[in-house]
Amino acid sequence: MDSVEANFTIQSHTEEKQGVHTYVSQWPISAIAWSMRRDKTPRLAIGSYLEEYTNKVELVHFNYDTFNFTTDPRLVLDHPYAPTNLMFFPSEDDTNPDLIATSGDSLRLWEIHDDRIQLKSPLIGNKVNQNSAITSFDWAVFDTRLVATSSVDTTCTIWDIEREIVNTQLVAHDKEVYDISWGGFNVFASVSGDGSVRVFDLRDREKSTIIYENPVQDCPLLRLEWNKSDSRFMATVGMNSNKVVIIDIRLPTKPFMELSKHMTSVNAISWSPNLGRYLCSASDDARALIWEMMDTGFPTGINGGDVEPTMWYGSSAAINHVRWSPVQMDWIALDLLNHLQLLKL
Repeated sequence: MDSVEANFTIQSHTEEKQGVHTYVSQWPISAIAWSMRRDKTPRLAIGSYLEEYTNKVELVHFNYDTFNFTTDPRLVLDHPYAPTNLMFFPSEDDTNPDLIATSGDSLRLWEIHDDRIQLKSPLIGNKVNQNSAITSFDWAVFDTRLVATSSVDTTCTIWDIEREIVNTQLVAHDKEVYDISWGGFNVFASVSGDGSVRVFDLRDREKSTIIYENPVQDCPLLRLEWNKSDSRFMATVGMNSNKVVIIDIRLPTKPFMELSKHMTSVNAISWSPNLGRYLCSASDDARALIWEMMDTGFPTGINGGDVEPTMWYGSSAAINHVRWSPVQMDWIALDLLNHLQLLKL
C-alpha cells in the first residue's frame, strides 16, 4: 500500500435506513459540494461552521459499491471563517485542473493534489471592497473561466479566474445580495434583502430586469437556483418561508408555482442535473421533499398548494443544505448538524 492510501481512514455508514448513508464530521457543516470528475473516486467537500476565525474544508470520498466513506487528514484545509459556499471545477474532463472554490470573506481557489490542498493564488479575493463578505457564488459551466459572486455590499462580481481579475462588477440590488446563479451564456440572476429576483445580461451591463418580488413586505429572498437543464425555470426561497417559489422567466412578476408542503422554513433547494425535471427542497422541519416537473410545467397549474412531493425523506434534525449529484442522478447529498447524508433514490 502506498503512502497516499495509508493515510486514508474508513468510516462505514451509520444509518440503518435503506438507501441512507451517513458520514459524521468533527464539525458542524456549513456547506457541501459534489465533484464532477470521473477519473477520481466519487467525492464531496464539506465546510465547517465554527464560531471562530479558523474553519475547515474537508474532502470526503464515497464508494458506491461498499457504501464506505474515506477521508485523508492531509486533504483538509484551513479556511478563514465558515465557508458560505463550495464548488469543484464544474467539468467532468480530467484534463482540466483539479480545483475547488470557496467563498467567505473572499473568493478563493484551491489546488487539490494527492497529498495536499493548497491555495492557488492569493490574488483571488475581493479587491474591489476589502470589507465585503461574499454570501455565495456560481461557477459558469458554459465558460469555466467565469465565477459570479454575490456580496453583502449590494454588488455582484464576475471574476475571470484564468487571468485572476475582475471582469465586471455591478451594483445589483438596493440591499445585501444573498445568492446568485448563472442561467446561460452571459446571463445570471440574483436575490437580495430587497426581496427581488433580478436578471442581468453581461452584453448590456447597465440594465437589469426584476422578474419577481416577494409579496411579503420587507422580506429578503435568500436562495436562488436557476435550472441549468431547462432555463425557463428558476426556484427561490424567502426568509422564514415554508414555500419554494418557481418562476417561469417567460411569465415575469408572478410565480409560476408555489410549493408549500414544508411545515417550517425552507433552507435549501437543488435542481436535478441533466433532465432538470426534479427539484429537491430541504427545511427546518427535518424533511427533504422531491418534486417532479413535467415537460409542460407542474401538473396542476399555477396554484401549487395542493401539489404533493413525489418523494420525501425525514431526518432527525433540521436540514441545512442539499445538493444533487451532478454525475449520478440518483444520489442527493444533504447535511444536518455535523452529519453528511447521501440518499440513494
